[in-house]
Amino acid sequence: MTAIRLGLRENLAQFSLLVLVNAFVGAMVGLERSILPALAEEEFRLVARAAILSFIVVFGVSKALANYFAGRCSDRYGRKPVLVAGWLVAVPVPFILMWGPDWNWVLGANLLLGISQGLTWSTTVIMKIDLVGPRQRGLAMGLNEFAGYLAVAGSALATGWIAAQYGLRPEPFYLGVVYVALGLLLSLLPVRETRHHAAREAQGRPPVADLDQGEIFRRTSLTDRNLSSVSQAGLVNNLNDGMAWGLFPLLFVAAGLDLARIGLLAALYPAVWGVGQIFTGALSDRVGRKPLIVGGMWLQALGIGIVAAGHAFSAFALGAVLLGIGTAMVYPTLLAAIGDRAHPSWRASAVGVYRLWRDLGYAVGALLSGLIADWLGLSAAVWAVAWLTLFSGVLVLLRMEAGRELLDISGGATSD
Repeated sequence: MTAIRLGLRENLAQFSLLVLVNAFVGAMVGLERSILPALAEEEFRLVARAAILSFIVVFGVSKALANYFAGRCSDRYGRKPVLVAGWLVAVPVPFILMWGPDWNWVLGANLLLGISQGLTWSTTVIMKIDLVGPRQRGLAMGLNEFAGYLAVAGSALATGWIAAQYGLRPEPFYLGVVYVALGLLLSLLPVRETRHHAAREAQGRPPVADLDQGEIFRRTSLTDRNLSSVSQAGLVNNLNDGMAWGLFPLLFVAAGLDLARIGLLAALYPAVWGVGQIFTGALSDRVGRKPLIVGGMWLQALGIGIVAAGHAFSAFALGAVLLGIGTAMVYPTLLAAIGDRAHPSWRASAVGVYRLWRDLGYAVGALLSGLIADWLGLSAAVWAVAWLTLFSGVLVLLRMEAGRELLDISGGATSD
């Protein structure tokens, strides 16, 4: 155990390998990002917005639950088995999206995709936190999310272009077969277990009382003001992402944009988000988590509002860029804040609980925005999500403590 060293430089080879693996994880989500709402309307003849967004509800719920169990299983059985299992679940997904005969098959593919994403993305997050230790946690999360969401953008751009050239199915989903094959092979062969790195970090901290899963869930969800502030912000962040995923392409179609330009806009937001996280994660190590979380939520709200008010490609692009910058400020910082507060002995489980709430935001966002869009129109649904995002930032401002390192080494929670 004493030979194990913590740090980004000390574990650069494994860390870089996990960054690559997470790029393939993100690319799997990018397969659907620009074309699935159009597929629902054009091939499966769905009209109601809530019905079209049902694939995001299925994805969000299954991913959220998989996140929770990924954290628990990573603490109990190790990180690598969970990572490999997640890739195995993903194997049928591109084939179902290529050849599924009706919308229920697409929903089934998104059920499997959500489970896979929850297991693989959660585990790569946990493994990177294990490797780097406490000093560069924000930078580590920035690099992890950079790889994942830049791959989302690249995959969305590629599938949008392929769909414009060859049609919505099956050609855009051929890429998914490549992503699954490479991600599974890397996870099976060169990736190594990192649970012993977490044990090494725990040796440097005073011992804490063992916490059961119920107590970890309560702290992360409600009773610890830092952890619960992070959880609600994560939920709202993915709520607006679920809305953007499902309604932005429909809004762009209504404005008269073609598939190629819609694909470009669908890629722009996650591309800015992905690249920005390299800088924002490291910045949160220096200036603290709270300023970036509050400012990021408010900037997201501004970007969403600009899209809601816009009618042309330039306005949509500006809104997407601001939304991407705001999300880049928030996303790695929230994960780093969980790592700050949770003790290494129960950190993976806390990450799982946080990611449970965060990715339930996909389902909440899709349901809420879909129902409002059917009732009041697309623009009203987008405005509603903008106001919710602004209010989430206010909650963080009022509840979360300032400072970068929030770990209470006695194991107690700071409650309201």
